[in-house]
Amino acid sequence: MQSSLLTIGTRGSPLALYQAKLVQRLICETSGRPPEQVLIKILTTSGDTIKGDLKDFGGKGLFTRELELALLDGSIDLAVHSMKDVPTVGHVDLEVSAILPRADVRDAFISVKHGSIAELPEGALIGSASLRRRAQLAALRPDLNFCLLRGNVGTRLAKLEAGICDATMLACAGLRRLEQDARITEAVETDVMLPAPAQGAIGIEIRKDREDLDAVLAPLNDRAAQLETAAERAFLRALDGNCRTPIAALARLEGEQLSLEGEILATDGSLRISQKTYAEVTSVADAYDLGFKLGEAVRTETDGRITFDE
Repeated sequence: MQSSLLTIGTRGSPLALYQAKLVQRLICETSGRPPEQVLIKILTTSGDTIKGDLKDFGGKGLFTRELELALLDGSIDLAVHSMKDVPTVGHVDLEVSAILPRADVRDAFISVKHGSIAELPEGALIGSASLRRRAQLAALRPDLNFCLLRGNVGTRLAKLEAGICDATMLACAGLRRLEQDARITEAVETDVMLPAPAQGAIGIEIRKDREDLDAVLAPLNDRAAQLETAAERAFLRALDGNCRTPIAALARLEGEQLSLEGEILATDGSLRISQKTYAEVTSVADAYDLGFKLGEAVRTETDGRITFDE
């Protein structure tokens, strides 16, 4: 029999801790457990220690690998992830059991000098580690220049204020969760910049053999968020499971109809291929099928014009 004590594994950044504490509070509220029975354990991941561009060190999985190892060896019971960091192909013995209600999916433009992307002067320097954001911005403004800007939210904002660059881009969801709404200079609408697959979604991962956690996590799962992220992640998987190709996707569930838009770009923004689809869905499998088929269609349309990381 499993212990009544639950341990949540998380990274140690302020945003990751916020997300873990949110899951802790929700579990206590829905299961009646006191906080002292739902512990938080901070783990350092490869993504937290690597210096430089993450795509040069394996990309996806760098922020989840150590958490998943802790799940497998039983040192934690649950792992809380930003779903856009989770690889599309997971460990055979693990599963994402619940997705919380999704937050603002949009990207935030942040600058202390300029009020919007449109107001940036020619040749402005944008700090970002995201290939997707850099490619989308380059497609919008070919005159812009880019530099690598990494670190947690606070670190990146401090570098921006120090004048390292003219502007940066972060997820609205993370800024709002950290009560940093005031730092958002412009919330960029999704018809201008389509977000990363699963942006704004928090997932809870467990071992598949932990049936005792099903009743604990079921009340936390949001069906719309689960179906939307399943479609977006399937789109990503059909194209490129890593982070060496700029890919964006956004699904929306209305009733039983799931709409999905996805795009892929050349890294310099010179080519941008986008398609949309929709279907009635009743299960995660339906949503996954919709996303994967759209990804295959977009891959076919690229016709060798974009290099994929296999």
